[in-house]
Amino acid sequence: MLRSLPLKIGIAVVVSAYFFFVFHGTFTLSWIEEWEYFGTGSIWATIIFWEDISAFVGLLFRLAASAIAFTSVILYFVRKTLSEQTIVKILRVVLVGEAIYWIGLLPSGIMPLAYFVDFSGHSPFDVLVRLLTNEVPLLVESVAIPAVLLKLAYELSPKKPLKDAIKWGLTAGTVYVFAFCFTHTGIWISTVRTKGVECLIAYPENLFSFGLTTIGMLALTIFTAHFAKTYIVALTLKDLNLQKIGAIITSLGLFFLCNYLTWILFGRNETWSTWYAWFLGHNMDLWMLSLPLAGLPLILEEVQY
Repeated sequence: MLRSLPLKIGIAVVVSAYFFFVFHGTFTLSWIEEWEYFGTGSIWATIIFWEDISAFVGLLFRLAASAIAFTSVILYFVRKTLSEQTIVKILRVVLVGEAIYWIGLLPSGIMPLAYFVDFSGHSPFDVLVRLLTNEVPLLVESVAIPAVLLKLAYELSPKKPLKDAIKWGLTAGTVYVFAFCFTHTGIWISTVRTKGVECLIAYPENLFSFGLTTIGMLALTIFTAHFAKTYIVALTLKDLNLQKIGAIITSLGLFFLCNYLTWILFGRNETWSTWYAWFLGHNMDLWMLSLPLAGLPLILEEVQY
């Protein structure tokens, strides 16, 4: 069991943010208004309808996973401890629920491809850019993430060697960071193609966010992949470099936090764009801006088990 009180508190705050953010997102049903054109023969209306239904079903599983995690944290602080077997069972359930949530995004990657929406009349280059900035990132999120999460849940068992769980935990972490890098970079590229490079030159806050996303997240992805490759042979948690894990967790959280604060502090009508519409309005992972509260204790303290 962890003995670091700051880390325990940090994890509790992150899990709480996870639950309350997902709870709020689940019961914010304004997206139903998008269905008014369903049945009119519009391909876009059909796509949006099935994307919304699939994503909402997946979100219900994330809500259940976050509720279980939140309840477990409360029980831990009330009872002062939870057995290792109980913690493993909880983690496995949460991982499966999270995996199903990401699978719910699969139609968003497949349906536009199936209908070939907006591709006719465009050059091969435009089609390639559209695929790499929209559909392909969604396919990575909805296929790669759940695949590694389900594999991790399978390997996370007291009856199996811990090294296999560590291996797939590191793999899952790398896939997460890569998927976030790929997806958010694609959104920024789409925004620049629509609004022009002037949206970066004229507004330094946009240039900061663009650089943080395209360069910063790429650097974090490379660092995370190198870390995973180095420690993938670890046999126990004590063989891992927890300071570097803390640095990765903190950096990922700061990506979300800094982009969020960029709009809060400097946002105005002139800088509103597709990037902010998606990052602020459709981003179900904004709860990750709380991650530094769990990452910093790993960097600053000698965590004991």
